Parts: sequence; C-alpha cells; structure tokens
Amino acid sequence: MKAVWNNVIIAESKDTIIVENNHYFPPDSIITEYFSPSEHKTVCSWKGEAHYYDITVAGQTNHDAAWYYPQPLQKAEPIKGYIAFWRGVEIEG
Repeated sequence: MKAVWNNVIIAESKDTIIVENNHYFPPDSIITEYFSPSEHKTVCSWKGEAHYYDITVAGQTNHDAAWYYPQPLQKAEPIKGYIAFWRGVEIEG
C-alpha cells in the first residue's frame, strides 16, 4: 500500500492494518521528512487519544492529515504508533 499526497509517496508498506476502512501504516514506513507534529488531538471511545501530523510536500502543507495513537486503549493495541491518513491523502494498493 502507498499513501500519496501532492503526487508524492509519503508512506509505503505491505503490512498495513485496516481498522474502520482506514489503512494504518507502520511507523517505519513513513518518509519522516514530510511529517511534522501537530498540536491537534481527538479522542475515540475505543481507540483512545489520537495525535496528528501535518504533511508538507513541495512547499504545501496539509494540516492534521495523518493521525496515530501513541498510547491506545487495549482493544486498539495492535495499531499503537501506526499512522492513518485523510484530507486528500490517497491510499493506493
């Protein structure tokens, strides 16, 4: 699977985990130069607190376009640290 934004591959892995129709990419599959921590956080009742990344490619920033659970609740433990995408990031397989 590939995550693509602004015509650039920002993550690639054969080992994504699908949860609620989202592909969660392993932490080592992202190209870190495109990611910067965001202050944005949300809470899921069964996964816990999500933290977000801004994605910047070719001078354009997609704010809060990726999220992950650094300390998920027990039911979501398999996706701990894995990254999912939205806001125009295309997932290709």
